[in-house]
Amino acid sequence: MSKLQLETPRLYLRLMQLSDLDDLLKIFGDSKVMASFDTVPFNREQMENWVQRNLEHQKAHDYGLFSVILKSEGILIGDCGLEHMEVEGDLAIELGYDFQSDYWNQGFATEAASSIRDYAFGVLNLTSLISLIRVGNEASKRVSEKIGMRFVNEFTMNGIQYWKYAIEGRSNKYI
Repeated sequence: MSKLQLETPRLYLRLMQLSDLDDLLKIFGDSKVMASFDTVPFNREQMENWVQRNLEHQKAHDYGLFSVILKSEGILIGDCGLEHMEVEGDLAIELGYDFQSDYWNQGFATEAASSIRDYAFGVLNLTSLISLIRVGNEASKRVSEKIGMRFVNEFTMNGIQYWKYAIEGRSNKYI
């Protein structure tokens, strides 16, 4: 596994590791965070399964979710990265993120997502990215729009209503 690390003015993003489990449980064990998923907070077993699934994705694709570290405090405050998935019958790469609620509304999600977008298009040479946002999650909608994504459609997947946002690498003014 590579030692890949990205850096922004306030954050380090490094590939997720199994040792991040306890810090990630602080995020996914937070009822405010999990309300955006319309589910209850994760227990340790669910968190272990989630981390393992992401590590397997990393191994299969040489990238995946990054742990987001706040430089000033040296602590893990979120995750942000890329995931292969099938959406509406098509294969896609989703840019997604989750942050500890104490760090919401401070621009960290936008900063991390911008870095991942630039990495996806500038280093991995991906041609497009999507973000799936649960209908009503205005904060995530704003992050997608701030990084240049545009609304595509609203659809239902697994009984859940989503807004689909997308960006093409060729038209990305940041690259």
